[in-house]
Amino acid sequence: MSRPRPEPVQVVKQRRDAVLGALVSNIPYSQFLGIQFDRRGDELTATMSFDDKIIGNPLLPALHGGATAAFLEITAVIGLSWARLWEDMESGRLSLDEIEAGHMPRQPKTIDFTIDYLRSGLPRDSYARARVNRSGRRYASVHVEAWQDNRNKLFAQGTGHFLMRDAKT
Repeated sequence: MSRPRPEPVQVVKQRRDAVLGALVSNIPYSQFLGIQFDRRGDELTATMSFDDKIIGNPLLPALHGGATAAFLEITAVIGLSWARLWEDMESGRLSLDEIEAGHMPRQPKTIDFTIDYLRSGLPRDSYARARVNRSGRRYASVHVEAWQDNRNKLFAQGTGHFLMRDAKT
């Protein structure tokens, strides 16, 4: 009995990139803030490129707290959605045709999101990673950390609780 031949690497990569692109494009504010995601296997790192429009205090200058909060929440939502879709992507249950047709699972709905502003965000690129603490059928908890030049010197962190929605859009 022969085993089925594995999918070509290009097909797997194309499916992963298409899913990530579809997830990010579902949040228009992420485009306004210039948030992008770098994918390495199943790990995502969000980048918010510096732009003068996200400065809150021009005297320091420091990033606006609302831009920082949105960056963290978007990172949490995309990280949680990515983690939930990973198995479907890898098994092939989520096909490229479905993704291109816009048949993506609905994104989690925020129940609450708490931000800890640890220091001023400087006028430079910012990075963030989300860690899913718990993810069940109906509820999930996610922690996010944001830094700029040094991964060990966080400028903000957040914890969010989300209502999971299984229905497709």
